[in-house]
Amino acid sequence: MTQDHEDLDGLVRKRIRALRVAQGWSLEELATRARLSQSSLSRIENGRRRLALDQLVTLARALDTSLDQLVETATDDVVTSPMIDGVHGLMRWPIKGDPGMTVMRQRMTEPPPDNPARMRAHPGREWLVVLSGTAILMLGHRRFRLETNQAAEFPTMMPHAIGAEGGPCEILGIFDRDARRGHQRDAPED
Repeated sequence: MTQDHEDLDGLVRKRIRALRVAQGWSLEELATRARLSQSSLSRIENGRRRLALDQLVTLARALDTSLDQLVETATDDVVTSPMIDGVHGLMRWPIKGDPGMTVMRQRMTEPPPDNPARMRAHPGREWLVVLSGTAILMLGHRRFRLETNQAAEFPTMMPHAIGAEGGPCEILGIFDRDARRGHQRDAPED
């Protein structure tokens, strides 16, 4: 066996055990879920049994992960630099694990619009956390006040708008693919 193969083999075994422990499952419980004997699973985790592809697929499913995630070795792209949109005051980071997701940091100075006709609605989901200041989230006819370190998650089919209250605020938003597309369509042209 080559050194790279041994490293991957050991990494996969550690992941299987770590995922099992994180779920709070005993060897017996994971073995039952994966339709393996408890002794086979123990030998897999301890390196005394060969890792077979069919068992890895079964274990990945039982651990609610994918085979790709179980055997992934890429660590060279851990740090990501933001794409900066100075015109709109935005920083965006694509999420590599889920190419449809985007993280965005935005500084807001204006309150949300008073006119409900200026609220946007589009497919998707958004999640945001207030990094500093106070943000106002308008969802339909409801108004939510979000202080520093508070978060909100909502379906974007609900008409919504976000703004600052009492001075500037900074938010960090996470958008699924549909929500990101909705905001790209709504963004003012350069």
